[in-house]
Amino acid sequence: MKVKLIKRKNPQKKTEEKVYASPVNAGRKTLRDIARDIAGRSSLTRGDIENVLANFTDCLPAYLRDGFSVQLGEFGTMRLTLSSKGAETEKDFNTETIKPRLTFTPGVELKSALRETAYETMREKAAQQGSGSSEEDNNP
Repeated sequence: MKVKLIKRKNPQKKTEEKVYASPVNAGRKTLRDIARDIAGRSSLTRGDIENVLANFTDCLPAYLRDGFSVQLGEFGTMRLTLSSKGAETEKDFNTETIKPRLTFTPGVELKSALRETAYETMREKAAQQGSGSSEEDNNP
């Protein structure tokens, strides 16, 4: 996995800056991309898989709104959490201040697989290619 190094204030000592790793965004995978990748590993067609994934994404919000957590095998669990502005009394509470958030807790196998990731900083890659300094290296 590619990471870039970014200077940020140290959360423990606000006056001190430290360098932290930040993932490099390689783009995004669409539902179609995922379906194509899965189809290449199974006897199902891309259309079959897209259909299943689309139906899953259609059903998921209702499960969460109904108060269920959604356990997806070894992948992990999704649940809805809420944040809102506090009120002095129940009568003063305004439901319009409620903001839903989706919380994902990865499963044990997924966490384990991610721990085994090899990390490569953008500077290391440039040095291996012998390209010297690049714009990415100068602007972490």
